[in-house]
Amino acid sequence: MRKLIIVEGLPCSGKSTTARYIAEQLDMTYIDEGSGCHPADYEFHAYITCDELKSFTPRQQSRILNCAEKKQGGYIVPIGSFEGELAEKLISRKIYDFLPWETEYPLMLDKWKEFAGTIGSRRYVFNCVLLQNPMCETMMRFNYDISVSAGYIGRIWDIIAPLEPFVVYLRTEDIRAAVEAAAPARGEEWLSGVIDYHCNGAYGRAHGLSGMDGYIEALAERQHRETEILKSLGADHIIIEAPQKDWEKTYKDIMSAI
Repeated sequence: MRKLIIVEGLPCSGKSTTARYIAEQLDMTYIDEGSGCHPADYEFHAYITCDELKSFTPRQQSRILNCAEKKQGGYIVPIGSFEGELAEKLISRKIYDFLPWETEYPLMLDKWKEFAGTIGSRRYVFNCVLLQNPMCETMMRFNYDISVSAGYIGRIWDIIAPLEPFVVYLRTEDIRAAVEAAAPARGEEWLSGVIDYHCNGAYGRAHGLSGMDGYIEALAERQHRETEILKSLGADHIIIEAPQKDWEKTYKDIMSAI
């Protein structure tokens, strides 16, 4: 029995709506990205080493230790449990965005192992995290070659393989049109943020990307890499071409494939 279904695709491809639909049809638990308590991901958490903990005041140390999880010679700390100066200090040690890759990826693999080992009889539908999050880190943030991305994602897949996972990939045909259609609802702050992330990370800087054109170019390459990696995994999956053209058919094809 499949215990995990993951819906992947670019921003504005319809991932969250599709994942919710699958979860409802199969009576599985839907987990959205950014939910704050993801069972297989550290979405808004900091990592601090035992030595770094000493840089906090005794009172701050006590507060951190009250909600921290000991891992990899340090502590995983939920940033959302704090505010003000302490929250800002923890954000500078956020797992995504600030940790060096050599520190980050073992933490993430441990999280996947913990999830796979404790899932029990529960069944989940995830909105992304298998491809999107690793690609945003390895490609966009660090500008690593596709082989590094594939190797990391392959290790995650090996961990979750006993759960008989299935991946649904929503491949966007006209990326610019999809982003422009979604942008008014998501707001200027969202659009500015994603453009900044994709154009000013290591990949964007290396390729001289800027503005909306640069963002769309980065997404197009990311989509290409993601689908190539997915095909190479040996994973049970379906790639839906231009799902937005006919959602009724898209959902029918997905459910038949699952």
